[in-house]
Amino acid sequence: MRSANLITTGCAIAALAGASSAGAATSGGSSGPSGSSQQQASASSGGVGVAPGPGPKSAAQHPVVRGFTAKVVNGLAYAPSYAPIQVQRAIWAGDRIRHKPYIYGGGHGTWNDAGYDCSGSVSYVLHAAGLISTSMDSGEMMSWGDGGAGHWITIYTNPGHAFVEIAGIRFDTSAAQDPNPTPGSGPRWRPLVTDSSGFVARHPNGL
Repeated sequence: MRSANLITTGCAIAALAGASSAGAATSGGSSGPSGSSQQQASASSGGVGVAPGPGPKSAAQHPVVRGFTAKVVNGLAYAPSYAPIQVQRAIWAGDRIRHKPYIYGGGHGTWNDAGYDCSGSVSYVLHAAGLISTSMDSGEMMSWGDGGAGHWITIYTNPGHAFVEIAGIRFDTSAAQDPNPTPGSGPRWRPLVTDSSGFVARHPNGL
């Protein structure tokens, strides 16, 4: 279990702010066009390049939408069919914990936890994608991977908070810049942020 002093209070404050704004929640946002003609990345994270093929068919445990951009329907994220498998697995992992509550330090002692904090939830999806083997706090994420925004996956992190954007949607314990937040205080799928000032952008190599 990571010591409490590694996981700063800013993460908890961000989550509480998200919870307070979630009272007027709706059924969750939808993000970007999902058609197969969508072949250009979003400004932050959304895949680019020539697609290798149509990818997997949608299933209950592995929902898929055709194209290059993920889509959120009633709080559930659909992975883009043309995305690399690591990206799809990260999105499906987020779906598995999207109803979990915020718990300070959650996700740092065990992968399958009762709840998750900001960096614990980001670590969870990265682990499911095969990109990390141990959880990281938000400070550690500031030097992980490569600098700048990725084509598919971008982590935004500072000493107090972390969230991840994957294929045009955001996984975050904070409801900041979410006009229709889904209920709850834990990790939820949200629209991309328009202002990431104060955060360091990092991405996994090749993604």
